[in-house]
Amino acid sequence: MANERFEFGAGLKKKITITFVVGAVILLIGGLFPQKHEEHGGEEHSDDHDTEQHDEGHADAITNADMQVLTIADAEAEEGGHEAGWFKRFKVDLWINNVYFVGLGLIGIFFFAIQYAAQAGWSAYIVRIPLAMGHWVLPAGVLMIASWFFVNHDVFHWTHSDLYEVGGAHYDSLIVGKSSFFFLGEGGGFPTFFILRMVIFFGAWIFLFRKLKGLSLAEDELGGDGYWHKMRKWSAIFLIVFAVSSSVSAWDWVMSIDTHWFSTMFGWYVFASWFVTGMAFITLVTVLLKEAGYLPQVTSNHLHDLGKFVFAFSIFWTYIWFSQFLLIYYANIPEESVYFVERMLSDKYAPFFFVNLIMNFFFPFLALMTRDAKRLNVFLKIVCIVVMFGHFIDFYLMMTPGTMGEGGFFGFTEIGMYLMFGSAFVFVVMRALSSFNLVPENHPMLAEAKHHHI
Repeated sequence: MANERFEFGAGLKKKITITFVVGAVILLIGGLFPQKHEEHGGEEHSDDHDTEQHDEGHADAITNADMQVLTIADAEAEEGGHEAGWFKRFKVDLWINNVYFVGLGLIGIFFFAIQYAAQAGWSAYIVRIPLAMGHWVLPAGVLMIASWFFVNHDVFHWTHSDLYEVGGAHYDSLIVGKSSFFFLGEGGGFPTFFILRMVIFFGAWIFLFRKLKGLSLAEDELGGDGYWHKMRKWSAIFLIVFAVSSSVSAWDWVMSIDTHWFSTMFGWYVFASWFVTGMAFITLVTVLLKEAGYLPQVTSNHLHDLGKFVFAFSIFWTYIWFSQFLLIYYANIPEESVYFVERMLSDKYAPFFFVNLIMNFFFPFLALMTRDAKRLNVFLKIVCIVVMFGHFIDFYLMMTPGTMGEGGFFGFTEIGMYLMFGSAFVFVVMRALSSFNLVPENHPMLAEAKHHHI
């Protein structure tokens, strides 16, 4: 039925609440019983090491490129600062989860907008699921802006004012050269330009999401093709805004953590990781709803298309990953290769470096290679869960080495924080999903979706 509603019952709410509490308990255990290496481990970003890295990488001419890479890697690895205990790790994990789940909410809006902009009919039965995901963007925006003031010095090395003092012991000319990207005035003050971008982006995303949601719900009540045409227009506007803002956000929130390093492919890389995670979540929710008796119109053909998205964009993510890695590896420029040296040659991060590839490429590629696998609920559920957690590992690898150095660790703290954010995200999405029809009642493409066959 086109007007069926999802019932967000007490049983599901209880499960989500239990998951949140379990996550909080695991997080507390991580704080009360930190791993031994944390008690005397790495420290907050050391300004001396950053200056040292810059001097070695740019001032001294070292003939042996490999030795130069390792020297810079050692300096970076120790950049954990003077207090890399559990509290700093807590702040880093808070930022990782913020970025990861903001991406999930945005991809929900992005996928919804793509369906209307492309005049897609096959997805008419499931577009309300990504629409519900967009409800996370508002609370995420408030949480992210507030948490930045809590984590900034521990996560973003460029916020330290002594880096911009000409002639000072910690002066860093490379970071000073990038200061106009963060500050409207002189470097070292309040990063007005950085915060302004964050506020503008969230404001634009929330405004466009509300516009799309309002038009979609109005179509349910009033019908007609007019709302569909309006949604096409606003979807195109969102896609243009998202194309710019998602890349700049990736530079701001992730790449600027490693201030001395940059990649021209990084915006695409973060988008690819966000997108395949979002598709995995949409697919998982669709399968679970269907197993619960909802969405009877959704057939194995629709699931096949969703499975193809997860399969294809796992390959796309790998293509971006390999392209970025291969160019840096082949050029062997110390300022670039240090990023991968930190992750491949470290005892702390090397295992995750390869686990990342296994979970996010080899496993989904092999598991979803056949036609039948994309139509079986059990395969889709397993692959989607692995992919979602696998890309959390991906974001962990993007941010932790640059903040914690060799003081980084993956344990109770990371798992607990992920469960808490995940349960809060699911609660918001399920609550939103129960507030409107599961299927758009007057969507002009319902007939096409009904007869969709591949």
